[in-house]
Amino acid sequence: MMEQPDAPLGATPVAPAFVQGDVLATQFLQAELEQNVRLRELSFLDPICYVYNPLEYAWEPHEDYVRRYCRSPKEVLFLGMNPGPFGMAQTGVPFGEVRHVRDWLQIRGQVSKPAQEHPKRPVLGLECPQTEVSGARFWGLFRSLCPGPEAFFRRCFVHNHCPLLFMSQSGKNLTPADLPAAQRERLLQVCDDGLAQAVRLLSVAMVIGVGRFAEQRARKALASAGLQVRVEGLMHPSPRNPQANRGWEAIAKARLEELHVLPLLTG
Repeated sequence: MMEQPDAPLGATPVAPAFVQGDVLATQFLQAELEQNVRLRELSFLDPICYVYNPLEYAWEPHEDYVRRYCRSPKEVLFLGMNPGPFGMAQTGVPFGEVRHVRDWLQIRGQVSKPAQEHPKRPVLGLECPQTEVSGARFWGLFRSLCPGPEAFFRRCFVHNHCPLLFMSQSGKNLTPADLPAAQRERLLQVCDDGLAQAVRLLSVAMVIGVGRFAEQRARKALASAGLQVRVEGLMHPSPRNPQANRGWEAIAKARLEELHVLPLLTG
């Protein structure tokens, strides 16, 4: 099942017959709820002043995302690092730029508020007017390649290594890599365990880390869990990456062709 890292993509993943449809989606969601319990036990100190967990306050659209699109084993798991303030933090969907989540993925659901909300980073849910460039580029690529979201999710899924958004007192976005070492290691252990469980549940053959951090964490987490799953990388579409601002879509498409993933999206 997951013990053949070089198995060709395009073969039907093997999974127990009963782990299908609603059952698989429910198992995936239950694993995330259990991860939430572990995450609540963590404490974060300076420079972390605000922590948003959209898998709590944006659970409704997140559940809609999983129940719509996580109903069968997946050959490829695209892995992000953690939510952005105008993406998943608003919608509960990885790389969740509002327009693509609402109009292409057709995700619905009420979004409430985090326990402590930074005044400069309000959660407005699917009504958020700001555009997350990374998410627009990411989902925009697959929207251009696939006749509809069902074609993408037939064999692929998108997930984040960490579901938490971190901010400083000023509202600056901080990544897991920015955390002090002791806090970072406790967080990453919980998230590594969650990734390994997701890969097992979905019978994933290949994880594609979007950005260097996600790729490296996937390699470490899956090796530590004893899962021989192929791990590759894809350039992050962030506008803070100068290379991504010089034609990320073409670069990403060439990389997916190199990894033999394009036929899964267009076939």
